[in-house]
Amino acid sequence: MRKLLRACTLILMPELPDISAYLTALAPRIVGKRLEHVRIAGITLLRTAQPPVTDAEGRSVRELRRIGKRIAIGLDGDLWLVLHLMIAGRLHWRTPGAKLAGRQSLAAFDFADGSLVLTEAGTKRRASLHVLQGEDALASVDPGGINVFTASLDSFRSALTAENRTLKRALTDPRLLSGIGNAYSDEILHAAQMSPVTLTHKLKAEEWQRLYDATRETLQLWIDLLGDEAQSAFPEKVTAFRKEMAAHGRYGQPCPRCGQPIQRIRYADNETNYCAQCQTGGKVLADRSLSRLLGSDWPRTLDELEALKRR
Repeated sequence: MRKLLRACTLILMPELPDISAYLTALAPRIVGKRLEHVRIAGITLLRTAQPPVTDAEGRSVRELRRIGKRIAIGLDGDLWLVLHLMIAGRLHWRTPGAKLAGRQSLAAFDFADGSLVLTEAGTKRRASLHVLQGEDALASVDPGGINVFTASLDSFRSALTAENRTLKRALTDPRLLSGIGNAYSDEILHAAQMSPVTLTHKLKAEEWQRLYDATRETLQLWIDLLGDEAQSAFPEKVTAFRKEMAAHGRYGQPCPRCGQPIQRIRYADNETNYCAQCQTGGKVLADRSLSRLLGSDWPRTLDELEALKRR
């Protein structure tokens, strides 16, 4: 039984605070600088044929934007390079003309002072690069989620109640909210002291205010923290496994608020982390795989779970 309850490997897709950190680090390095050359090594990376990627060469970077979980690099002539790192894509700032060595190196964007290198770990190639001309084309890759920092409480509530979904799924739907994924949704729900499986249509007015505030405050906290780090050094290792986090990636470790062990719900390649004491009134939520195996023996409380672990 202990083997069944062991921790699994979590996978992180860079989210709003991580993308913001990249933009903070990139701004002084490439804005106003001439993009001399684009080298593509990953055959599946480039997802557009027109305009050709060579059109970006020789143009200066005018601005940077975040579009959901994408990084948009705006060049002279309203040309845009849009990078989606997906799950395993990462950016690195290397010396000028850095070699694209190994299977993980997918592309390099060469400037006079350095090369921005895109890598992707693993065997699945999901990261993408779109070359787009104009604002209309740029808008076509926007999933449409609202910006929580410019949204009012009413618009936040309207977005999340468009369908009756669990809070976890609603927070991470890019069509509803911009840039929030698995890691920071865990942190938001822990801060709000709300269950990840509560349905949006069941929230009361006071709970909506609490969730709205927790969403904005949690994201701002991590934007500030990661942004400070990015000002001193390029964020070479983007990860969700940070000691400052309250819930995400902390399965089995004590909750910083109440001291009870953090629990999880596993699904596919991800897991939701939560505190049963603080978020679900002491109830242990059913893990999909284990609950099917254990059936009626699935523990309903923290005490029952601890007893099960000791078997």
